[in-house]
Amino acid sequence: MQPAMMMFSSKYWARRGFSLDSSLPEERPAVGSLTLNRSSSGKNEEKKGNKGNGKGESVSEGGKTAVVFSLKNEVGGLVKALRLFQEKHVSMVHIESRKSKRRNSEVEIFVDCDCSKKEFNELIQLLKFQTNIVSLNPPENIWTDEEGKAVFVSLGLDTDKRFAQVSPWSYTPVHSTRILSSTDLDCVPWFPRKISELDKCSQRVLMYGSELDADHPGFKDNVYRQRRKYFVDVAMSYKYGQPIPRVEYTAEEIKTWGVVFRELSKLYPTHACREYLKNFPLLTKYCGYREDNVPQLEDVSIFLKERSGFTVRPVAGYLSPRDFLAGLAYRVFHCTQYIRHGSDPLYTPEPDTCHELLGHVPLLADPKFAQFSQEIGLASLGASDEDVQKLATCYFFTIEFGLCKQEGQLRAYGAGLLSSIGELKHALSDKANVKTFDPKTTCLQECLITTFQEAYFVSESFEEAKEKMRDFAKSINRPFSVYFNPYTQSIEILKDTRSIENVVQDLRSDLNT
Repeated sequence: MQPAMMMFSSKYWARRGFSLDSSLPEERPAVGSLTLNRSSSGKNEEKKGNKGNGKGESVSEGGKTAVVFSLKNEVGGLVKALRLFQEKHVSMVHIESRKSKRRNSEVEIFVDCDCSKKEFNELIQLLKFQTNIVSLNPPENIWTDEEGKAVFVSLGLDTDKRFAQVSPWSYTPVHSTRILSSTDLDCVPWFPRKISELDKCSQRVLMYGSELDADHPGFKDNVYRQRRKYFVDVAMSYKYGQPIPRVEYTAEEIKTWGVVFRELSKLYPTHACREYLKNFPLLTKYCGYREDNVPQLEDVSIFLKERSGFTVRPVAGYLSPRDFLAGLAYRVFHCTQYIRHGSDPLYTPEPDTCHELLGHVPLLADPKFAQFSQEIGLASLGASDEDVQKLATCYFFTIEFGLCKQEGQLRAYGAGLLSSIGELKHALSDKANVKTFDPKTTCLQECLITTFQEAYFVSESFEEAKEKMRDFAKSINRPFSVYFNPYTQSIEILKDTRSIENVVQDLRSDLNT
């Protein structure tokens, strides 16, 4: 597939939040002296299906550590990866290479390096976008978070237990025995309990929108990079309850939007689902969806609120999967405001406002689709990394690349398809491999990096997909359930009979009034 046609690869989605290296350490007092079973090793299963072993030890503020990563055996691949060490001022003490035991087409690189905790965190975040992290072997001292709280726990795991990174400075098990804590709730990852706490989630951007890769179309364009920094500042300054700042888009940005709008609009009548086609004219009427105008997020948010209860808020760049899905639990969609580089309007290596406004927004205005999206978000709250990975993959193949049947014809409802001319045509052609959506198998499907998806998943309706996801969510192992209170816009934890009875009484009261 030509790069210009690959508008939204799974590399871009992984950056957005599907690498599943998500939540912050639990916000609770430190529980005594907590350590890891240092004999344990494990496997970090990322969204794209990359698997490897990671040792659950820690990195000191300054000291030696090691990382093993794999990359494709091609010219220039190692140079690009090692350049990241230089950029983050990480000294390499020793380096080795060997043929990968997992994939014949890859090589594994071992690097023994000397760095601080901060440098190590930043290096790993960047390496994950260009390579597959196989193993991490930090020094011995336990890290602490900014408040000095211990972020490792005694797990007592066997050597075949699995670990997955859940924050830039801590590791937690994917399949674990009971974590030492005072209550069950202490062992689950932090999640926002009220909508204003999404301010915290939106600040935890994995990569800022102004930090562009060397192969990004706008990498050498200083004017474009400065413009991207402006959008970063707007998003990072935004707080819940504020009106979304209006952006005065440049003539070049409007021209780029116009090309994307015009070309995709030609395909929608024969490729988009009926719910999309119903809402698109309304967005033209109320939100200024036109070829010569980039809609404002504030207008879009007001429109969505009236139609489905969803709102949007600006985001600077790629969020972790937990933070992104947590927004959906509150019917909040984190939305970029910047426009792709004008040199190639039909290609972008990252989410931009063309994708958000043309791909996502029309269907977020549909009540059934909105509920489907919210329930995926609610299922993610407090879930393990393994379960978040499964939910994120289901999200990828439904809300991003989903198909449905209408009047006996396949139609697209996934935003990644509805904002990509090349893949929208492909997914509805005879060349596409279309399977029935089943979360139990869909969650295992690999998300490809450099080509169209190997498979697309079709549902008879949003309602059917929602019911299947509800059944699938029952397999998520949490010591509690959650309930979204629309009046207080908060999450209530249902962990005992009394809390459940209180919700039931409230629902009965609503029905009787």
